Amino acid sequence: MSTITALCSNQQTLSGSGSLQELPALLGQTPGDALLFASPSFLNGSHWPALSASLTAQLVGIVEVTQEASPQQLDEWVSAWRGRCRTVIAIGGGSTLDAGKAFSTLACHPLPAVRYLEKVGDTPLSGERLALIAIPTTAGTGSEVTQNAVVTDTQVLKTKASLRHPNLVPDYAILDARLMEGTPAAVLANCGIDAFTHLFEAYLSRHATPLIHALSTTGLELFVEAWPTIALDDDLGEASREKMLIASWLGGLCLASAGLGVIHGIAGEIGAYKTWHHGKVCGQLLLPFFDLLADSGNDRQQQLLHKLNHRLFPLAQQQFPAQHLKLWIMDNACSPFWESDCTLTADEVTELTQRSTNKNSVVDYCADQRATLITQAWHTAG
Repeated sequence: MSTITALCSNQQTLSGSGSLQELPALLGQTPGDALLFASPSFLNGSHWPALSASLTAQLVGIVEVTQEASPQQLDEWVSAWRGRCRTVIAIGGGSTLDAGKAFSTLACHPLPAVRYLEKVGDTPLSGERLALIAIPTTAGTGSEVTQNAVVTDTQVLKTKASLRHPNLVPDYAILDARLMEGTPAAVLANCGIDAFTHLFEAYLSRHATPLIHALSTTGLELFVEAWPTIALDDDLGEASREKMLIASWLGGLCLASAGLGVIHGIAGEIGAYKTWHHGKVCGQLLLPFFDLLADSGNDRQQQLLHKLNHRLFPLAQQQFPAQHLKLWIMDNACSPFWESDCTLTADEVTELTQRSTNKNSVVDYCADQRATLITQAWHTAG
């Protein structure tokens, strides 16, 4: 029996160069009294001065988001702003979008944030939230179209978990690749490989359906077109960044429906301990995962890999699709996302192995295999 796909998306998604300028008009379709969640890079960049004049009258305040939100930080924001706004605008990378999404629903719920968190909470979200507009300035997380808001507590709970509900998909998303102008190559690579991992894991998910395969394959094709030229400072680079932004949006759409796999099953646990860039963590795990796929005896996995490789590289007759894809990604990266000076202790490897999961992988990877992925991705000390 085939799996039923439940696909949730934005009420409207505006895409294209200059689409940010549609934000004031979109605010006219919301209740108004907007609170802006924004990253420092956006507020200090060239686009905010031109936009702020047309928004000032509708903004009740600005919340600057400098890192992944913790339950404690979210509770402070709710205490300060509850009842003072009816619309939330989130402009920035994944952490900023998740912070705005989390606030939009917690402002409509009576309990502290931790009570609603997956893994540790005991109360489901009702689905009520404030009106929500999400505008990514990076192409990786796809948070502007996902059903969850990631919350990270590296100090008290040692957990990285989500607030999750279909209504957490923002009402409106604006995809304007101009907001990525001037982004360092390392950031473009770290975010881009996160988008790839979302699409790739959703494609290989045991819950993937023909609809998910169609959407994820389209996203992976856009990734392949964009990846080699994403950091160029010319028209080709701008077109590539727009393709990657759409690929990221499709990745968010697919992961919300089909789920992710063992890479994110490990990366999420690392995020509970380390403040490492999530996309880079996924990228460093992705390369040894390709090696694991190359040795896989699972017929379904191999069929999907061969089909994908032929779709992405129709002129390349490759007997080993996982290795071909791995080498192509490394050869065409604008920055070596796999290089790192970070280390893990032997005790941390053990802890991460025990806490990690396979999520929605077709294959159930044992603890030894998960430990191998971790130790091949990072040096181990002690």
